[in-house]
Amino acid sequence: MKNIIRFIISVLIPILIWFTASFFTVSGIDSWYVDLVKPFFNPPNWIFWPVWTILYIMIWISFYLVWKEGFWNNKTRLLVIYFIQLSLNFAWSFSFFYFWNPLLGLINIILLLIFIWLNIKVFYDVKKWAGYLLIPYLLWVMFATVLNFSIFILN
Repeated sequence: MKNIIRFIISVLIPILIWFTASFFTVSGIDSWYVDLVKPFFNPPNWIFWPVWTILYIMIWISFYLVWKEGFWNNKTRLLVIYFIQLSLNFAWSFSFFYFWNPLLGLINIILLLIFIWLNIKVFYDVKKWAGYLLIPYLLWVMFATVLNFSIFILN
C-alpha cells in the first residue's frame, strides 16, 4: 500500500506542474509567439506535447524509483534539488510565454539545466536507472536552451 501511495504522489506532482505550466504556454503560443522570428531548426508546435508527455512520464518514474529505493540518507538534498528543478521547469513556461520574455526564459532555462544535471547526479547515487531516465530530459532542455537563445537573439 505504501508503494501505491508513493506511486500516486510521484505521478501527481509533475503532472500538476506540467498542466499548470501548459496553461501559460498555450496562452503565449496563441498570441505573441506566433509573430516571433524563429530559427530554422524550430520544431513544429505539435511536437512539444508528445515529447513533454514522454519526459514527464520519465521524470515521475525516476522520482518513484528513488523514493521506492529509499533515499532517506540524502532526503533533504534530493528533495530540494528535485523540487527546484521542477519549479524552474514551471517558471520557464511562465517567464517565456506568460511574461513574453525570452531573456528571462533564457536565464531560467540555464538554471534549469544546472538543476537537471544535479538531479541526475543525486538520483543516480540512489538508483542508477532513476538517473538514466532523466538524461533525455537534460538533452531536450539543452536543445530548448539553444532554441530559447536563438529566439532571444533573433528578436
